[in-house]
Amino acid sequence: MRALETLALIASIVMPLWNIPLIVRIIQRKSSDDLSPAWFLGVWICMLLMVPWAFVTKDIVLKVFSFVNVSLFSMVGFVMFKYRKKKAA
Repeated sequence: MRALETLALIASIVMPLWNIPLIVRIIQRKSSDDLSPAWFLGVWICMLLMVPWAFVTKDIVLKVFSFVNVSLFSMVGFVMFKYRKKKAA
């Protein structure tokens, strides 16, 4: 594996880990009201549409990034909707 590919592989794992502080913040505050469900769903649907290509490509960086990113971003969505406060009518 070339040095540049190794660096990209490390970044493909580390970058999605930045979702973890967001998850922790939502849980600590017990609120996700500052996050837009439309934003989340737009990003998540686009990720899901890209995943099939990531799994058939030979590019290991794209495969790893897609798997880690979809997994952690899905966790963001789960926590976000779990801590979504219902607005009073």
